[in-house]
Formats: sequence, C-alpha cells, structure tokens
Amino acid sequence: MAAITLENETIAHDGPRPARGMFHDTWVVARRGLVHMKRQPEALADATIQPIMFVLLFAYVFGGAISVPAGGNYREFLMGGIFAQTIVFTAFGVAMSLAYDRKNQAVDRFRALPIARGAVLGGHAVANLIKAVLPIVLMSLCGLLIGWRIRDGLVSALLGYLLLFAFAFAMIWVGILLGSLVATPEAVQGIGFAVIFPITFMASTFVPTETMPGFLKTIAEWNPVTTLSNAARELFGNPSTVAGPDAPWSIAHPIEYSIIWTIAIVAVCAPLAVRTYQRSVAK
Repeated sequence: MAAITLENETIAHDGPRPARGMFHDTWVVARRGLVHMKRQPEALADATIQPIMFVLLFAYVFGGAISVPAGGNYREFLMGGIFAQTIVFTAFGVAMSLAYDRKNQAVDRFRALPIARGAVLGGHAVANLIKAVLPIVLMSLCGLLIGWRIRDGLVSALLGYLLLFAFAFAMIWVGILLGSLVATPEAVQGIGFAVIFPITFMASTFVPTETMPGFLKTIAEWNPVTTLSNAARELFGNPSTVAGPDAPWSIAHPIEYSIIWTIAIVAVCAPLAVRTYQRSVAK
C-alpha cells in the first residue's frame, strides 16, 4: 500500500483507485492555496495594500479636483469604483497562482495523485474566492474611516456585497483562463496589466462618465466595470452616475446589466478555461 501526502492530507491507495470525492479533493487543493497565502503574505499585496492605497490616494490627492454628479460626496462616489476595480483584479491572483503551479511542475504532481478531475481548478477557484473577501472587508473599513457610509439599509448593502462576490467568482474564471493560456507568471502579469488594468480606468471607477469625451464615454457607459461600480453605489445608497432620459440601458439598469455580465462571463470563460487547462497540462 502506498500513501501520498498533499499538504497534510494523506491519501492511501493500492494502485489506481477512485478519489475520495470532488468536494474533498477541491478543498484539499484550496487549503493548500490558503496556506501558501499565509506563508507568503507579500503575495496578498494586491488584496490588501493596493486597494487601500487607491482609496487614500484618490480620496485625499485627487478628490478635491473631481466633482460628483448632483454635488454628492466624492469619497462615497469613489468607494463603489474601488470595490469594482479590486474585484476585477481578482483575476490576477488566480492567474498568477495557476501559472506558478505550471512553472514549478506542481500541476504534474497533482496529475499523479488519485484526486478528482477538476479538483485543481476548483481548488484554485475556492481559495481565491475566499481571498476576495479580504479586500472587500479592508476597503469597507478604510472607507468608513475616510467618511464613506452605507445609506440605503442593511438588505441593500448585503445585496451589494453579494453582487461584488458574484462578480469576483466570474473574474476568477477569467483568471483561470489566462493562467491556462500563459505559461509563466511574468507573462500573466504583463498581459494582465496591458488588458485588464486599462479596462478599469476606461470606466466610472474614479470619475463620472459625463466628464469623458464622446467615444470614450460610449465605451465607459457599456463597460461592465462602470455598471458594477454604479450598481455598488446604488445598493449602498451613494452618489452615482446620473441616468438621464437619453442614457443607455446599461447606465439606467446597472444592477441588471452587472448580473447579465456575471452570468455571461462564467458561462463563456468557465468551459473555455477547463478545456484550455486540460490541453495545457496534456502537452
């Protein structure tokens, strides 16, 4: 009888035998990822230092120069955008961790273990979904310190956090797809910053779309980062983009538009990510 240990989980077997179960194996891989985060706290910079830095920089450095629709508080307007940007950046974390596993051949070792198919991707998704809670909590606390408030009741606030959490789940699959397509962490970082980073700025993340020139304004109005920002602002009762009579459907219905994007991203990226990952590890 042989025994294989995976981060303190021992799986004993006599030759090939079925895995203990999808949920058990997924949690083993997820726990491994959480342990790595604990042992390498610098890897959490994107979920801790970065969002707090953006909150403080834009609140105190740029806040005085930016006007808010209908004369609202810019710091309250800002928080919805910071929430949305950080949630979009969730894709970076899972892409980097998957790329590291491919680079150091951990993926090959996983394939040699009697674990359920899909447990590796599921484990990465679960670990990063848990990780996504951290910046949301830290930003909420930081926002409260600079004057941000939830002004539309507990139920709406919970729905706002739930929407952010759901969008984080969608972005995790974008990250898994990126980590499956690109073989090294350096390439992931380069491609991610070249594609994802500009998308978060061509939106109402930090400034209202009304201040943008025509073509860029149209892009921003249909950008899901804009509508996720506006949906969070609406659910938290904060100042948001003014939806005039000629406003596009995305601006007039930011919550519904964000939900549609969440479902669409998962529906498209999840199967593509699984297929791409299987092809990448089969080489």
